[in-house]
Amino acid sequence: MSGVSDFVVVANRLPVDRTDTGWGTSPGGLVAALAPVLRARSGSWVGWPGEAGARIEPFTSEGIDLHPVYLDECDFQNFYEGMANSTLWPLYHDLIVAPRYDNLWWEAYRDVNERFAHATAAAAARNAVVWVQDYQLQLVPGILRRLRPDLTVGFFLHIPFPSPDLFRQLPWRNEVMEGFAGADLVGFQRAEDERNYRALVGDAGPRTGAFPISIDPAAIPRGGQGDVEKLRASLGNPVTMMLGVDRLDYTKGILHRLLAVENLLEKGLLSDVAVVQLAIPSRERIDQYKQTRREVEEAVGRINGRFGRVGSPVVHYLHRAVPKRDLGALYTAADVMLVTPFKDGMNLVAKEYVSCHPDGDGALVLSEFAGAAAELRDAYLCNPFDVSSIEQAIIDAVAGDPARMRAMHRWVAQHDVARWAACFLDEL
Repeated sequence: MSGVSDFVVVANRLPVDRTDTGWGTSPGGLVAALAPVLRARSGSWVGWPGEAGARIEPFTSEGIDLHPVYLDECDFQNFYEGMANSTLWPLYHDLIVAPRYDNLWWEAYRDVNERFAHATAAAAARNAVVWVQDYQLQLVPGILRRLRPDLTVGFFLHIPFPSPDLFRQLPWRNEVMEGFAGADLVGFQRAEDERNYRALVGDAGPRTGAFPISIDPAAIPRGGQGDVEKLRASLGNPVTMMLGVDRLDYTKGILHRLLAVENLLEKGLLSDVAVVQLAIPSRERIDQYKQTRREVEEAVGRINGRFGRVGSPVVHYLHRAVPKRDLGALYTAADVMLVTPFKDGMNLVAKEYVSCHPDGDGALVLSEFAGAAAELRDAYLCNPFDVSSIEQAIIDAVAGDPARMRAMHRWVAQHDVARWAACFLDEL
């Protein structure tokens, strides 16, 4: 069969972005982990190219066959911004904001999942292995089971899976469970997520397992001494540099961590500090995201107004992404990393920071509700809903123990993203 593959990855996005000269490989751990496997197996990737309304024929990039799935602007609004990110995302993150249940969104979600499944069925050779990724495509395994019973299908959920009581709110819960049931193996980030799923299906359903995702340490270059010194000098050479790197999402707890810093400054328990907060734009047309941005930026302005000096703010706030080289310098320079989500499937930023500190310098303040907390047990854990808990974790981290960072660095180095992919595929 011409143009078909023995191994197919299915994800919401293709692993490439449009550039001035064609297509370039997207950043990110998933691409780094799976690209070598796909090349070795002459594999294919099915996904949306990131351009609403663009009809793009299949093409090959860096040894991987890419099969674009068409989405128009209406699909993007109802499937992606609507059902995926205004219904499933808040539901699966413990109702931090209220999910909306809209039949039009559900119909678009179902239709787009059908489209992805048919594109996958066309791209897969007989008896191929297919690996479907994440909450946007939960129906695809079930549809594939109907279209192509010869396939071996894996599904991996990158975000948390909610408790049964919360999941049962979903009007289309049975259809979603049928989607999961089409997989031969369903993978979750944490054992807790697997337990939540098994509590719904009992002994029925596919095999399951917890496969915590990780990073490619080589993809985050450490900052050199000159870069670090220049960066800290630009911040006024503070005694303590703190760093937050997040998508600007209401699940990330950015406001609460800023309130904790403000309280410590007010109490005189923190001084000569610079906080760099990268807030990468995300889903900016959705109302809850607009509100989150407004609250965070108001807090930044208030803290700088109260405690900053002319030419020397306390919080250095950037609402944009930065190149990997600059990010590596920030990670390396930071004395304390603040990772305080209310809920997170994993949070790879925590692991990226740890990977940049092999010598034990630096300290990680980490939410106990991040998936990474199950592995990075030497972090300074906090309850992100309790500002006083974040305050205490910051105080402890400022006086941090280097042995804790060294232990976490060893773990991340040994449990990288390639190992994650290999573990799942071996089990599949």
